[in-house]
Amino acid sequence: MTTFHHARRRTLILRAVSIAVLASAGLAAGLASAPANARDPKEVVIGTSAGPYADQIKLGIKPILEKQGYKVKLVEFNDYIQPNFALAEGSLDANVFQHIIYLKKFASEHKLALSELVTIPTAPIAIYSKKHKTLNDAREGTTVALPNDPANQARALVLLDQLGWIKLRSGTDPIRASEKDIATNNKKIRLVPLEAAQLPRSLQDTDYSFVNGNYALASGLKLKEALVTEKISPNYINLVAVRTADKDKQFAKDLEAAYRSREFLAVTNKHFADYSKTDYQLALEAK
Repeated sequence: MTTFHHARRRTLILRAVSIAVLASAGLAAGLASAPANARDPKEVVIGTSAGPYADQIKLGIKPILEKQGYKVKLVEFNDYIQPNFALAEGSLDANVFQHIIYLKKFASEHKLALSELVTIPTAPIAIYSKKHKTLNDAREGTTVALPNDPANQARALVLLDQLGWIKLRSGTDPIRASEKDIATNNKKIRLVPLEAAQLPRSLQDTDYSFVNGNYALASGLKLKEALVTEKISPNYINLVAVRTADKDKQFAKDLEAAYRSREFLAVTNKHFADYSKTDYQLALEAK
């Protein structure tokens, strides 16, 4: 799969099996098929990708919500497709793995009523290598792996353009850039689009690989090991998503307040210091 439209074809099958996959990932039998409003209102089921965003919930958000009487269940996914369908279908109350560009495109493409609730501290996408200690080693034929989903691939292509390895066509929208927008490939590099979860493993075979922050950390890579790191724009700060109809429910308000709290800021400073903080966290620190 190399484009979002390929992902769309896959999702026809994924939707049919998503409840079974969720059950195998850790949801209790029967919960996955039950509508969200049939559950205990003080039970919150959150879907996320394995790694730092799951850790943020475990170390920071879960304790805050439990003090308020909530029972928090976490379901970890290894792709960027199932969590939004699971949320829309009611198997989850919220998910935490994506940025606003991906959410809007996915929700529009699949006609899902999902909305941003609150942004979260975000690990940047970056270039890593197991074979080279510097970007100056890039030569003709150098292999570079990058995400195959359009939103994150655009981030990688823009960074390659900034490095001078490729040149994007004049007027290319940086949040929609694709391989079709490459005007010149100055280094004659070979681009290898892969699913985001596979990018850490690709380092064994490629010269360089773009790796999303969550998958980098989940695989044992350190942000400081990156050869170059993206300066995250507001478009790519990750977020908590909920069903649009649930934005004003009490659990959503309490979940948002937990992420905005000084208590969670302290957890961020202790365990996620290299992440891009949210505007409200920066405002708290300035007080």
